[in-house]
Amino acid sequence: MAYRIFVINTGSTSTKIALFEGEEELYSRTIDHPVQELKCFQGLDDQLPYRKKAIADALAADGVDLAGISAVAARGGTFGYAKGGAYLVEENLLEACHHPITTHPSNLSAILGYDVAQEMGCSAYIYDAVCVNEVTDVARVTGLHDVKRRPFSHVLNTRAVAREQAAKMGCRYEDMNFIVAHLGGGISINVHDHGRIVDLVCDDEGPMSPERAGRLNGKALIDLCFSGKYDKAAMMRRIKGAGGLIDHLGTSDLREVSSRIRNGDDHAAFVLSAMGYQIAKDIAALSAVVGGKVDQIILTGGGAYCEELVRPIQERIAYIAPVNVVPGAIEMVALARGVTRVLEGSEEVHIFQKEA
Repeated sequence: MAYRIFVINTGSTSTKIALFEGEEELYSRTIDHPVQELKCFQGLDDQLPYRKKAIADALAADGVDLAGISAVAARGGTFGYAKGGAYLVEENLLEACHHPITTHPSNLSAILGYDVAQEMGCSAYIYDAVCVNEVTDVARVTGLHDVKRRPFSHVLNTRAVAREQAAKMGCRYEDMNFIVAHLGGGISINVHDHGRIVDLVCDDEGPMSPERAGRLNGKALIDLCFSGKYDKAAMMRRIKGAGGLIDHLGTSDLREVSSRIRNGDDHAAFVLSAMGYQIAKDIAALSAVVGGKVDQIILTGGGAYCEELVRPIQERIAYIAPVNVVPGAIEMVALARGVTRVLEGSEEVHIFQKEA
């Protein structure tokens, strides 16, 4: 039976929607939300009626009828530490999404998905949320006893790509070890040990990226924080949103950086090489987690389209394992596939429980 799954994925300035029947994408659309319109809302929850109407208007304009859908698949946010896989969207999860541990637009997806599911008479699920925490206890320890590492990474896309590559190799994802680097506006790298993401480098503790500063010298960072030049919001903005390539080159667009390099910009070439150097170094570090037993390294995300970035990374890490480049992201189909496995009964569904 081919299940019909409606997918919702909310981003900072867009809402992506799609309709799948089995593996076939029947419909997809990215609804852009102008920044000037979003500025009218004080908090993320205040955007819910606006985004709900935008979805309804898009479906109506495109003549898409959701009657008869089997389920809604929504992107999972930063509502609390979660297991990998599917969660039913119910009262506990909704409450957590309204009061998440970290503000993130992905938290809106489950709420919007629940409303659609209620109208259509089906259930809504999230899958491989941003806040999935499968890392080992030893991987969470830092040098301060009251500070734990935050295990956030691009779980949805990295696991979906790893599953896909395992299938192409004629193997089960759960029988293999992968290191997957998601190269986007923010960069995260994780290591998959027989189906579990046991350790990772999140976007504020690893390589710099197009928009993020990444790992910084602790003393220098403290000096900046107490320099009197920045309040907390401004400092957060500098390391996440205005760091990395933006700070060095004034742009986060890798296409522009590549064009500059091809036109002889040595400084742009140097900065991009530094970013690639840092990515390769963190990939190599994560290989130690599984004793160097890595079946494949995968470079994915939008940044994987940039040959000037990818090629030097491949050259540095090829000694560890074969390197496969899978540009872009498959988040929408990953959500549909995950929920389909739940409906088929091949994967269990979790119920979110708040930590005591």
